[in-house]
Amino acid sequence: MLSRWVLFAVSAIFFFNLLGGLFGCSSDPPQNAPSSVPPSNEGLAPLVYQKLPENIQWLTNDTDPVFASDNAEKGGVIREGIMNFPMTFRVVGPDSNGSFRSAILDNQLSLINIHPVSRRIIPELATHWAYDPDKKTMYFKLDPDARWSDGVPVTARDYLYTLTFMRSEHIVAPWYNDYYTREVESVIAFDDFTIGVKSTKAVPDLYLKLGISPTPEHFFKILGDDFVSRFNWAVVPNTGAYQISNFKKGRFIRFSRKKQWWAKDRRYFKNRFNVDSVLFTVIRDFNMQWEYFKKGRLDTFDMVLPKFWHQKSNTPVINKGYVERIWFFNDLEQPSRGLWLNLDRPIFKDLRVRQAFAHAMNMDKVIEQVLRGDYFRLPQAFYGYGNYTDYAIKPRGYDISKVETLMTQAGWQRGTDGIWHKGDMRFSVTVTYYLEEHMPRLAVLKEEALKAGIDLELARLDPTAMFKKTLEKKHDVAWMGWSAGMRPSFWEGWHSDNAHKPQTNNITNTDDPELDTLIDQYRDSLDEQERINLSRTIQNKIHDICAYVPSYMVPYVRLAYWRWMRLPKFHGTPVSDSLFDPFASGTGGLFWIDAHIQQQTLTAVKDKQVFAPVTIIDDTYKRKAEPE
Repeated sequence: MLSRWVLFAVSAIFFFNLLGGLFGCSSDPPQNAPSSVPPSNEGLAPLVYQKLPENIQWLTNDTDPVFASDNAEKGGVIREGIMNFPMTFRVVGPDSNGSFRSAILDNQLSLINIHPVSRRIIPELATHWAYDPDKKTMYFKLDPDARWSDGVPVTARDYLYTLTFMRSEHIVAPWYNDYYTREVESVIAFDDFTIGVKSTKAVPDLYLKLGISPTPEHFFKILGDDFVSRFNWAVVPNTGAYQISNFKKGRFIRFSRKKQWWAKDRRYFKNRFNVDSVLFTVIRDFNMQWEYFKKGRLDTFDMVLPKFWHQKSNTPVINKGYVERIWFFNDLEQPSRGLWLNLDRPIFKDLRVRQAFAHAMNMDKVIEQVLRGDYFRLPQAFYGYGNYTDYAIKPRGYDISKVETLMTQAGWQRGTDGIWHKGDMRFSVTVTYYLEEHMPRLAVLKEEALKAGIDLELARLDPTAMFKKTLEKKHDVAWMGWSAGMRPSFWEGWHSDNAHKPQTNNITNTDDPELDTLIDQYRDSLDEQERINLSRTIQNKIHDICAYVPSYMVPYVRLAYWRWMRLPKFHGTPVSDSLFDPFASGTGGLFWIDAHIQQQTLTAVKDKQVFAPVTIIDDTYKRKAEPE
């Protein structure tokens, strides 16, 4: 998934259709501040302004419903655990692609965002936007009140500098160098608070590509060969509600809320981002985090894993009502979790063998036996994208008789050991994975596959080694998942341009000319209905190739939290993937801490008083039936 410095709201994953008036209502933008370089930017080269095209139709959206609670209170500290201390605070360059990166990026706003319920564009750093007839260019009116965390105004030059920064070899980030050269043609300044962003080619859903974030030129100034080391632990000015205020390497990182944040009273930010600070403490073991949580040293705990929800929840702090639980169903595009076959392996060259492999994977038993029926079978790799998904596609079920038929047709025979043989080949493949928690799931698959004559060797590697092996295409079968985007994206993982070479996402080495043609047509099309039709056709083709065996999906959030952590009455939005996310501008910061309840709870714990246990199951957004 692309960085927020490339797209405007990648942390909020959802789909929506935009036709005509859905972009927002039209109105004239307010008069901006005078066109002058702020004093803090003195010493930087002056900008050369272009003439703004005439007859621009400016759009905005200040009418969609707010999605925060009027009951929210400011104050308090939320304490969270992280498994590892980040290797850097940089969000580009070596070692920057760690899990903590999102906490930093989520405090850097973009030009526009998407309303989590209406799915329409809403303002963020831009108050207004417009489209050029060339279908390659968008125009933006910047909010003249927007400020960096050091007080410097956000102006057009910060967006021009984004292009300079991302194209610089000094940041040692080839992917960003390539993207901002091949995909973004230019950023144009018309005055200090009016810009245009131009794509190198016309694309559908242009707003998904061009809603870029600014980069503070006054902070970085001249980039040099020392960029990586010089800015490794730099706290870069940002535009969001929080900023890193303190940290100790290997121990903790604290973010503090900006009390005079420029956007605190904006329509879609009001009553959000309520806690005074967010404290991330390094606790390197997930089970140890659970112990910290039970002692009240962490405020929330993720309970997606069935053993925590069903077994470990039988603990005094929950039974006595000090800790509450919630099971909240959302409606998001689903990550493509499952088994990824390497088609460059001779054993998987035959389609019938791949189909037999799929029919030998008893995913339903894994879900029922290991996951206690809490998870749902994932039908295919691109599920949950609305009209872009073909919901008629069903996963191949466990069926030993079909395995027998397919393998026999392919010329294989059962050996004395019960495993299929053909010449020197024995149907034994290594499944590479990295999470210890997944061993019981794979153990069931291995046991059931043996009944069907297939031997699965399980090989657990640490995450870095596993991803390296997979991206270098040295695996037989990879047990993993890819995150979802806002639209189905096929080229990276399924086009032959990315097959038979290392460090690409086509880890199955799928190389199919017919599929390539369909993907190329999908990428080139600017017609939404044509793209929808192509998307569904591509999904069926991928299903037919059978290089991927889907496993399960988890269309919900499941958490335990100390009862002083409060949520709105609606708990979350359709696209909330974390109810206690403190930062994400799209859906984060909806919760607050009730100081009175906190003191009441701590007193009750001390005095051995109890409350009624609370478990909330909210299925408001649970997908009741699939669209036709």
